Amino acid sequence: MSKKEEHLRKPKWLETKINTNGSYLGLKKLMRDKKLNTVCEEARCPNIYECWSERKTATFMILGDTCTRGCRFCAVKTGMPNELDWNEPERVADSVEIMGLKHVVVTAVARDDLKDGGAAVFAETVRAIRRKKPGCTIEILPSDMKGDYESLHTLMSSEPDIFNHNIETVRRLTKKVRARAMYDRSLTLLQRVKEIAPDVPTKSSLMVGLGEEKEEIIEAMDDLLAHDVNIMTIGQYLQPTKKHLRVERYYHPDEFAELKQIALSKGFRHCESGPLVRSSYHADEQVNQASAQRRIDYMKGYEAQENTQVDFTFK
Repeated sequence: MSKKEEHLRKPKWLETKINTNGSYLGLKKLMRDKKLNTVCEEARCPNIYECWSERKTATFMILGDTCTRGCRFCAVKTGMPNELDWNEPERVADSVEIMGLKHVVVTAVARDDLKDGGAAVFAETVRAIRRKKPGCTIEILPSDMKGDYESLHTLMSSEPDIFNHNIETVRRLTKKVRARAMYDRSLTLLQRVKEIAPDVPTKSSLMVGLGEEKEEIIEAMDDLLAHDVNIMTIGQYLQPTKKHLRVERYYHPDEFAELKQIALSKGFRHCESGPLVRSSYHADEQVNQASAQRRIDYMKGYEAQENTQVDFTFK
């Protein structure tokens, strides 16, 4: 291996503290008991301990654990998925209720084998959570569904609080990084959401460290704003295995702070930018005012009954 091909050593600011306390372990057991997948685990998110133990947020990955695409940055396994599990929405909703979550992100593997890309199961999952936990705000993070906008209508009929779809990288690197995805198709999807539901905040995420230039990051910001995207997250790409794309460079926290200021100055309503930021990082802070108020009103009644909640932590 030449010096150019050597893997970069992770800098100190990417070190994370592992906190497998009773709350975290209890949630992990609950996920296995309910036969559920979370992108927190599958994508090896560095923030899993903070989100599960402290912020009462989680990202559920529905439609199975096998993706029909093979994006070169992603740790989720690729292959032919199993049959749809129509009991999955209720299991997700049960878990949200037991965990007492205040915000939940529902994402999924890409299901290009399905005509609607899994939109119907997505929508039913949102409705099931609403029935079980009305005060929980919900963000959805689907694939591009191959540009099928009838499926997008199906999805948006469930009335999520945030719609999230990630462009992942800059235009030039999209073909290299994202299997079967198209930069402009993702932008159009985000724009169509605004046409269907103008009041729902839209959101997208960018990974850096894959060989992009600063000017390309700024161009991506402009592209998102031109398609009415309200929220942006920017994080460091971390290579999950040796088979995945290498990290070309690690950005310093000061560079992330600068990118955040640029994004906010350009007009994004909210921007999270940092080495360990992921698409759903601090997602509970990004809902619009109406959704946040609904959550507050519900939680006032919920807190009065807090002593009756199931204790799912390990002693």
